Formats: sequence, structure tokens, C-alpha cells
Amino acid sequence: MVEKVLICLDLARYAQTSSSNLPEPSGPTVHTEIPGPRSKQLFKDLNDIQQAGAVQIFANYDKSVGNYLVDVDGNVLLDVYTQISSIPLGYNHPDLLGAFSKEHTLKSLINRPALGVFPGEDWPKKLRDVLLKVAPHGLPDIMTMMCGSCSNENAIKNLFIAYQRKKRGDTRDFSAEEKQSCMINLPPGSPKLSILSFHGAFHGRTLGVLSTTHSKAIHKLDIPAFDWPIAHFPSYKYPLSEYIRENEKEDEKCLAEVEELIEKYEKKGIPVAGIIVEPIQAEGGDNEGSPSFFQKLQQIAKKNGVGLLIDEVQTGGGATGKMWCHEHFDLKSPPDIVTFSKKMQLGGFYHTADMKPPHAYRIFNTWMGDPGKLIILEEVLNVIRRDNLLDNVTKVGHKLKSGLEELQNEFPNLINSVRGRGTFLALNATDDKLRDNIVATLRQQGVQTGGCGEKSVRLRPALIFQDRHADIFLDKFRQVLQKLK
Repeated sequence: MVEKVLICLDLARYAQTSSSNLPEPSGPTVHTEIPGPRSKQLFKDLNDIQQAGAVQIFANYDKSVGNYLVDVDGNVLLDVYTQISSIPLGYNHPDLLGAFSKEHTLKSLINRPALGVFPGEDWPKKLRDVLLKVAPHGLPDIMTMMCGSCSNENAIKNLFIAYQRKKRGDTRDFSAEEKQSCMINLPPGSPKLSILSFHGAFHGRTLGVLSTTHSKAIHKLDIPAFDWPIAHFPSYKYPLSEYIRENEKEDEKCLAEVEELIEKYEKKGIPVAGIIVEPIQAEGGDNEGSPSFFQKLQQIAKKNGVGLLIDEVQTGGGATGKMWCHEHFDLKSPPDIVTFSKKMQLGGFYHTADMKPPHAYRIFNTWMGDPGKLIILEEVLNVIRRDNLLDNVTKVGHKLKSGLEELQNEFPNLINSVRGRGTFLALNATDDKLRDNIVATLRQQGVQTGGCGEKSVRLRPALIFQDRHADIFLDKFRQVLQKLK
């Protein structure tokens, strides 16, 4: 009891000096052009020591609060992009600011262990109480990682390992030839296998997974790639309710190509061991796939003995109104692997029991995740449950989507194809220059959004985004469209 009182006193003292004590702004305010003079100077300082061309603004994270990002020039931006879909509860949420107030959690943060060999005594319990409590149905095993790219990279390794284990008849033994040949990158130890991915996909920028990324040329130029199959992802006509038959045919065409490619690569001697797919292709343009598409894709995978990896790095964590976007698809059985990162604070993947490698060190690196990030995630999930944030996402998402549909009807010469689930939404501009102009003009009006694909604007607000924030965004968006029409 005494310890609890002391902790409360510590938190009270902390709150007096913390930005959690700041009220959320009533709306955006812009004092300078964006980026402003301070951001421009810092950009020059940073660019002197590294390639910083991707930097848009420099932020003041001490003053940012809730749904508002404050830059170093004092501009207050309504953030509907949230660090590329990575901030679940907005900025400086008071529950998160108290996450390391206890000595044990602080020591878990600073004594960062190599989890694969020296985990703390509470690590198994933490995994069960935090990550496995929100695991996709039917996926009882978890492997933690650092980021989305390394999660997909190692999940793909798991697909290869499981495929080869089945081929051997589940024996734990490797032949002498396999052990010797893998050391010089030759079969049978280094087998010729492939992963099927989709045009427009983004699964990361690390070397192996880059062969499954097909969203922007700049990610891939000069980098050697594997000869792996690439199918077309559905490209739908909108609104969906008016093009049901056309979009069903699009699904059928893409699924037929998947089957053809699996057969083609089997004949080439590079059999497909797994399929990797996003529930919504994020970087590639927020391209949707229907529940029927994913149900039939899973059937194709099972028929051909191919693992199915669903990449929920960007869609996972609640932004679609469910914890995992693929829960919208009513799949007959769980995917073999589901990867995550971003809103989940650390990376990793859930998987079926038969995807667990029988040998140690098959999936391994120094950190294997981060206990500090899991402590933050525990608080995030507590707030999601306490404040019914998945219901909030569904409600506010409906308001946002309806408002965007009204705007596309009002400005059909500028925007179209409003789509998405929950607050994970996007729309198309008529061309890429207009899209870039919309994003830049919105920022100058105090709204931070982002682009994706060739001509899409995407929304990625925090789970705490409310109706009043939606009203501000829609009003600002209408002003920008009026200015650009």
C-alpha cells in the first residue's frame, strides 16, 4: 500500500512538469510557411552528415499532445498520418508517460537484454499477458522482432524452414551434403525456393524482403533481387456497391494468375513456399482486397501446400476497427503467419504451431525485440480496452469516410475512389501532381497527411481521433479543394 502511495506521489510530481499536463489544442495553428525557418536550418545541419531528403519537418515532441504535432517553428498540425500509422494513442498520452515510473519497468528499459539468450524472468508472462492476449485467433506462437522489415524477413525464413521440413518428412536431421552446400550458397542446403508477392506490395527494404516489395522504384534500384513470382493485386472500381460484377471478375483474374504462377515456378524448379500479402496494400496506394479474394487466396495456398503470410505491419493494431484487418475477411482457418509492428510498438509475428522451427538459432538476432516497447504496448492495450477505442475507430471512421464521399461528390474533377476500413482510409487525386499539391496545401493549412501509390492521399489518425477532429479535417480539406479546383 505504501509503495502504491509513493508511486502515485511520484506520478503527480512528474505530471507537473510533463507535457501530459498540456491541454490538447482546439485546432491547428500555422505561423510560418511549412517547413519553417528553424526546420530548414535543422535540415541543413542534418543533411550535412546524412542523406536527409525524406525529412519534411522537425518536430517538438515535448509540446506535441494528443492528435496534434507541433513543429520546431511553433506550428500546430492536426496529425492524421501519425508517423506513418505508428502512434496508437497520439502524442504524450498520460498513461504512456507513466509506463516507466516503477523501478522494475525502468530497469527493463535500460538493461536491454539479448532476449534470445538472456530474457528476464517475467518475459514468458509478459508475452502471454500482452501479445498473446491480442493474438489473431488460432495463432498460439509468437516471435518478437524490432521492426516491420525484420519481422517479414524472418517470417519468410520460417516459411522456407517449414516447407523444407515437410519435404524431409519432419525429420530434425540434416544431411552432410546439406550442411556443406549451404555454406557456399548452393543446393540442397540452400534450396531454390520462392515467395509469391503482389504488384504494388510493400513488405520492407531489407535485402531479402525487398524482392517482395513493388511499390516504388527508388526502394529497389541497384539492389540484386530474387527470381520470385509477382501476381497482380485486385484493382477495383469505386464505389464498390456499383461495380460488384466488375470487381468480382477482377478478383477471379488475379487469383487465376496466382495459380498460374505457382504452377510456372514449380516447373522452373523454384517452387513457391509461401505467399505474402497485405490486407490493404498501404504504400502501394491503399489498394483493397475483398473478403472473397482473401478466402480464395487461402484456398489456393492450402491446395498447393503453400504457406500464407499476412503482413499486418501497417493495418494491425486497431486502425480498421478490429485489432487485425484480416479479421474482416472471415477466413475458414487462421493464416500461417501474421506479422506486425508500427502501432504495436515492437515488431514480430504470430504463427501456427507447425510453423515453429525445431532447432534453436533458426530465427535469431541480438535483441529479438525490446522489453521496453512491450511495456509501452501493455499500456496501449489497456487504454484501448478501457476507452473502447476499437468502437471509437469504427464510429469516427464512418464519419470520416462519409465526409470524404461527400467531398468526392462535390469535387469529382479533383478526387475519387474513397475507400478503406475504420479510420484506415484513402482516396485518389486525379493525378500525382494534384495529390502532392493537396498534401502540401493541407499541411500549410495545419493538417498533416501523407501520400501513397501513384496518386493517393491516405489517412492514418490515432485511435483517439474523435468526431471533432474529423470535423476539423473535413472542413480544412474542403477549403483546400475549393482553393485547388
